[in-house]
Amino acid sequence: MKKTLIFLFVIISIHTIAANLDAYLIPYPKYLAYNVSESGEILESDINSNLTKKFLNNMLLEDMTGDFKMLSNFYGINSFKITLDTTNLKDQEYRLKISSDKVFIVGHDYPALYYAKRTLLQLLEYSLSENTTIPCLVIYDAPDFQRRGFMLDISRDKVPTMETLYQIVDYLASWKINEFQLYTEHTFAYKNHKTVWENSSPMTAEEIQELDKYCKERYIDLVPNQNSFGHMENWLEHDEYLDLAECPTTCQTIWGPSKRHSLDPTNPASLELMQELYAELLPNFSSTFFNIGCDETVELGLGRSSDTCRKKGKGRVYLEYLIALNEAANSNGKQTQFWGDIIVNHPELIPEIPKNMIPMVWGYDAKFPAGKNLPKFRDAGLDYYVCPGTSSWN
Repeated sequence: MKKTLIFLFVIISIHTIAANLDAYLIPYPKYLAYNVSESGEILESDINSNLTKKFLNNMLLEDMTGDFKMLSNFYGINSFKITLDTTNLKDQEYRLKISSDKVFIVGHDYPALYYAKRTLLQLLEYSLSENTTIPCLVIYDAPDFQRRGFMLDISRDKVPTMETLYQIVDYLASWKINEFQLYTEHTFAYKNHKTVWENSSPMTAEEIQELDKYCKERYIDLVPNQNSFGHMENWLEHDEYLDLAECPTTCQTIWGPSKRHSLDPTNPASLELMQELYAELLPNFSSTFFNIGCDETVELGLGRSSDTCRKKGKGRVYLEYLIALNEAANSNGKQTQFWGDIIVNHPELIPEIPKNMIPMVWGYDAKFPAGKNLPKFRDAGLDYYVCPGTSSWN
């Protein structure tokens, strides 16, 4: 009876530790195993969590390898070893081992080492928050997706301060997100278009450059995002841009009455505007990618482009403008991303999308038929993103 009680206590203890620790490991690693004694108890490390956290934060942004000798009297660690292994591990894959007085980190590359240090920080946070020791364990982890992105709307919602953006980036980095986009319609301070942004607290070129550097230090790719077709109402509401509007007056769309929402793709001046904006915006980003938007073009074919759309087809007109925008992005050294919600309705045209373009395939909610739509892009030989909507729009 006594042995049974002891056995049950050990099982309960292990599950309690695991349950508490799980809440701190975001994302949860692919493999985690505890080191246990012969009696089945989880072994505890001698690591001083508070001092080790300070040490780790100081070296978090440093691309360093080696054996960092630490005084066991202060840290409880005799060896803190970081190494690279490009042979046995995959891109961004790492392994973290914690024994009673040693920490070993091995990663395929420097991003992998950074992610391992982030996981160790989560373990230290668990220890400090729960007022407990760090268990001896082994963690293996690698991403399912090479690029893991997050987009923040700074045009329909408030434009965050730089302090808030830095905080967001820190959160994303702790979750091992490695791509960040600021969805932009009119909230960049284009020098020739003050009328559009002057009352909108826009991001400046200098702020973008600072944020780009901050992201890069944390292995996050800050990807420029400028809508270039639909969602241009904050531009077209000003009469000086009205000549570019698909529907300068009300037209009936699938959303109901609408006007001044989308650019007229058959007007050469629409493309010229975007070429000007790209040339000013894109040099501020170190990323090789650029999201040109082009989603929800609900006015297309209902206004100034109606005759052309009747002759060529609405999908063809959309694709031709999309390709022209791609060429403008390429001329600025960027590979184009674009939202796939419009072209997916014209599957016969998907094979004509240039192979250097990346569809961002998204849906509004969990009912989005990804299994039906994704193969349309895959079969056309296109790399694509899967972009689930959070249904948090208002």
